[in-house]
Amino acid sequence: MASHRRPKQPGRTRTSVLTATAAAAVALSTNSAYADPAPDPDARGVQAEIDRLHEEAAKATEKYNGAEEKADKLQDQVDSIQDSVARGQDELNDLRDGLGSAATAQYRNGGLDPSVQLLLSSDPDDYLERASALDQLSGTQVAAIERIQDKQRNLEQQRDSAAEKLDDLADTREELADQKDKVQSKLAKARELLNSLTEKEREERREREERASRASTERAERGTEAAPPTGRAASAYEAAATRVGMPYAWGAEGPNSFDCSGLVVWAYKQAGISVPRTSQAQASAGTRINSMSDLRVGDLVILRNDLGHVGFYAGNGQMLHAPYPGVSVRYESISGSGMPFMWGVRI
Repeated sequence: MASHRRPKQPGRTRTSVLTATAAAAVALSTNSAYADPAPDPDARGVQAEIDRLHEEAAKATEKYNGAEEKADKLQDQVDSIQDSVARGQDELNDLRDGLGSAATAQYRNGGLDPSVQLLLSSDPDDYLERASALDQLSGTQVAAIERIQDKQRNLEQQRDSAAEKLDDLADTREELADQKDKVQSKLAKARELLNSLTEKEREERREREERASRASTERAERGTEAAPPTGRAASAYEAAATRVGMPYAWGAEGPNSFDCSGLVVWAYKQAGISVPRTSQAQASAGTRINSMSDLRVGDLVILRNDLGHVGFYAGNGQMLHAPYPGVSVRYESISGSGMPFMWGVRI
């Protein structure tokens, strides 16, 4: 039976490849003729360095926030201990006055018994050990003396504790100053580099930021595939949404400027909830959500390997956050932020 298959054409494949290659070359040359010129590589390097400095400043800001939170807690503890010491000293004085009145009455009635000598001694414990006088005192006097001794020991312990916390507070304040210097140094270098860009380059950067803000806001307003927020998360998220357009400022927690974790603190405060000050601490402030697909609107999103950035999940793969210096609170694509997603937190 004769075959009806067409004979092979050895040159067809090679000709097709060559034709496609030629067409691509023509298209490439045509596109190149009308394409915008490639960006200046030096300008790209400057832009990347500005972004890197902003990221380092953000890291230093979170350390500053942590030190500030620690300093506030230490100061509260020191104040509480000092108040307790002052009250304890008043109680001790009252105990001594009471025992002294009893001793004075005994002296007037003839004789200075051991309780008076004990009261007048500069070291009551030493006196008791030397004189073995407890058996010569009344039960009431013994109880009063023991209360005085207990109160003295307690006050000394509290004073020692206050001294330790004051030392810790001094160290923490030094760390605050160090982190503040680092933040300001990074931001100053970033501003210097930004000023080194041409006016056209600075305008392009501003336009890019504005486009990002507008586009992400539009995407967020289209609705969300995620479950809606409930309870505290809903109140906090709604509060954060009212801050869109407010500027980023390092170390700020509202109401008119914010850093990333400061926005979370402020928003939850409006919901009547206290949350930790830093993104690292906020990363463990609730139930961890490992998959982005399981996030609800209003959950926190923790970004970067050092857990150094935080925002609110807004649905559609978006987050609501305070990004970095020079921009405002906005919605932004999580995948387009340049920061890896670590996990979510449901508070």
